[in-house]
Amino acid sequence: MATTAHHPASVPERLIVSAIHATWVLWLLGALYAVGPLLGWLLGGIAALGAYGGRAAFRPHPVLLLWGGAMLAMLPVLWIGHANFDLGAAKTLKSTVGWAKGWALLALFPLAAASLPVREAPVVRALNRVALHTLLLLPILLAAPMLGLPGTLWVSPLKVIGGSGPEYFSATIYSIDPGSGRPRWQFFAPWSPAAGMVGVMLALLALRDPSRGWRVIGVAGGVAMALLSQSRLALAALLFLGPMAVFVRHVAAPRTWFLIAGAVLLAGFAALPILDGAAQLVGDLQAARADSTRVRSALGRIAIDRWQAEAFWFGHGIVENGPHYVEYMPIGSHHSWYGLLFVKGLVGAVLLALPLAATLVILFARASGGGETRAALAVAVLLLLYSFGENLEVLGYLVWPGLVLLGVALRRPPRGATPPRTGGARR
Repeated sequence: MATTAHHPASVPERLIVSAIHATWVLWLLGALYAVGPLLGWLLGGIAALGAYGGRAAFRPHPVLLLWGGAMLAMLPVLWIGHANFDLGAAKTLKSTVGWAKGWALLALFPLAAASLPVREAPVVRALNRVALHTLLLLPILLAAPMLGLPGTLWVSPLKVIGGSGPEYFSATIYSIDPGSGRPRWQFFAPWSPAAGMVGVMLALLALRDPSRGWRVIGVAGGVAMALLSQSRLALAALLFLGPMAVFVRHVAAPRTWFLIAGAVLLAGFAALPILDGAAQLVGDLQAARADSTRVRSALGRIAIDRWQAEAFWFGHGIVENGPHYVEYMPIGSHHSWYGLLFVKGLVGAVLLALPLAATLVILFARASGGGETRAALAVAVLLLLYSFGENLEVLGYLVWPGLVLLGVALRRPPRGATPPRTGGARR
């Protein structure tokens, strides 16, 4: 029923919606990094028990099984890298726990959502409520640097559970860009570009809410996060994914392809000015934060050089800090592919590339169908875009609602059964 479509109707939905609603409270407690993996493994356990008992409501699409196999294979690759460099049992155990909190989540959430009675509508409405909470807090967040409030309120004692750094457990309102001296807001993310990614995800998924009011709130909150994060990648993602969402909605219509053909023809006549303008835009974006561009480029070069020379197939096993001229930042950070090549070698990079590419192909082929598929395609493209600017492994605990919707779109009903209507979603 439309009146109850956005209310949780099962235990998995209640867990998911409650966790999303508590986002800002968990951020204040420094518990977001802990709750994300815990929820993923809990949902995975519920799904596994249901399948074992023959009570699974749905069957995952084969591409989700590919995700599960690929992310599981990351673990022995990790162990081989540790063994090759004699890193010892303690570091191997720590990295194994890191895998459970990182790469494993990229498969756990979609697989669990595909196997359990989880609907799109309650998840989307919960995300829009987070956007509302963000808009309500926005005046305080914007005023904080002007009032001289500290950027970081506190660091939670939960940091003892381990992580890449205290930023995952800190309640940070804003940070100061060392290049411009201006504040950047990171909301409930560990750093500003990650907040930009979450903002883009919120804005895109908000469009799936049937209520115009909630759509406006969700888009406004997401765009505010993306813009105030001052992330160049977030801006590029908004500019790219917005038109893409319109395109896939009408991909089956003949007029769409006539319009594309006309646009391509006109672009051909103006190819040189367009290319010059694109090159100028890229240059301006890089110049806007030249220090960040320099560090990212250097980290990438170091990762590639050391991967090729020292650990081609299985990587180094662990992340290492770079030298002084990259500000001692971890080698391969800011880039999933460089990070994978350095830590897990060519095998690790292939293990991410295969399921991600297969997912994109399948979702794009089905994008002219239901809206759930289009939402999932937006999430998959967002993962692809941000794989070139962030390390997806450490952001699974933030973007897991998008992974849930990816699983909802990529599932099949039990053999001989008709899938239930999800209700409340815009078609």
